Amino acid sequence: MDSTITAEAQQVSRRSFLKGAMFGAGGLALYAGVFERHWLEIVHKEVAIGGLPEAFDGIKVAQLSDIHLDEFTEPFLLRESIDEINRAKPDVVLLTGDYVSAEVLPRNLTAKAAWQCGSMLSRIQCPQRYAIFGNHDVWAGEEHVGEALTTNGISVLRNSYLPLERGGARVWLAGLDDPVCGRPDPDLAIPASIRNRAGEPVILMCHAPDFVDELRDHPAGRAISLVLSGHTHGGQIRLPFVGALHLPPGGRNYVEGMFQVGAMQLYVNRGIGSVGVPFRFDCRPEITIFTLRSV
Repeated sequence: MDSTITAEAQQVSRRSFLKGAMFGAGGLALYAGVFERHWLEIVHKEVAIGGLPEAFDGIKVAQLSDIHLDEFTEPFLLRESIDEINRAKPDVVLLTGDYVSAEVLPRNLTAKAAWQCGSMLSRIQCPQRYAIFGNHDVWAGEEHVGEALTTNGISVLRNSYLPLERGGARVWLAGLDDPVCGRPDPDLAIPASIRNRAGEPVILMCHAPDFVDELRDHPAGRAISLVLSGHTHGGQIRLPFVGALHLPPGGRNYVEGMFQVGAMQLYVNRGIGSVGVPFRFDCRPEITIFTLRSV
């Protein structure tokens, strides 16, 4: 009799545990997929740059990265991101790659998403808008993504550079092709003619942050003051005492935030999108507003 009661109690206990576990897992999935994945964080950073001209002291630079429209980023999240950027009134907006996802959808649908993304990005009110490609853009077809951006008034830097001019002074902005799937060429992006010029620092956009380890020992790398990257999503799903469950190739040494790599400062943006699964946990989507300071 007692053994029968004990067995029944154990079965009830197991059922209660499994039911509780299922509810707990469902709650976590709801939080990660609906709440945190859409909970934008606006990160403000002051960055001191040696040799920054006085005319650029206090300039605001907004970074938006890893949009991944429409898989799994809904248009409303991109609209909210653009609204936040416009409210910040930046002087320059830098877009550091992966405007679409190229893992599941057919190429024609991915190309359509690229055009939708480019059209939406045209709503950014800052006239100085510059972009680079990420690995998903290369997979999706740079011709589609590039045309979608440039047609909508966004300049794409692919192993190239241009001057940012203000009050008679100049800063160089450079962009590399994606280090994971493209052909990054530091000598084209940062040629000897713009390296280590007094009062003319170089800011580099490079989608995959781990490439700074190669740049550190390259003559072009020694001329860079600040690198802005994305790619990692900050880990996207991070568990206590475990950290990120997955990190992509090219994004395993520098996961999120600010780093000092040799003479370069590196910032890794968490992006606003997600890939693989439509979840974020302990890793909110991010827009970064930098204020540059001269030293």
